[in-house]
Amino acid sequence: MSEPVLDCRRLLCPMPVIRTQDHIKGLDPRARFKVVCTDPGTLNDIPAWCRIHGHEVVEIQEKDRDFIFTIQVHK
Repeated sequence: MSEPVLDCRRLLCPMPVIRTQDHIKGLDPRARFKVVCTDPGTLNDIPAWCRIHGHEVVEIQEKDRDFIFTIQVHK
C-alpha cells in the first residue's frame, strides 16, 4: 500500500514545512506519508523540523527536480 502524498512543489520556505506541520496534525500516530518538494532548502528544513518535533524522515529521494520525503509520524 502506498503512502498518501502531500504536494509542496513550487512552494518556497517556509511553506513546505508549514504544510507538512498542518498535514501531520490530522494524522494518526504511526501514520506514514510522502512530501514532494522542489525547494532545495527543504533538504535541511524538513528533516530539522521532524527531528525537533519527534517525527522521522524514513527516506529522501531525488527524482528529476523533486525531493521526496517519506515521513513517519510519532506522537
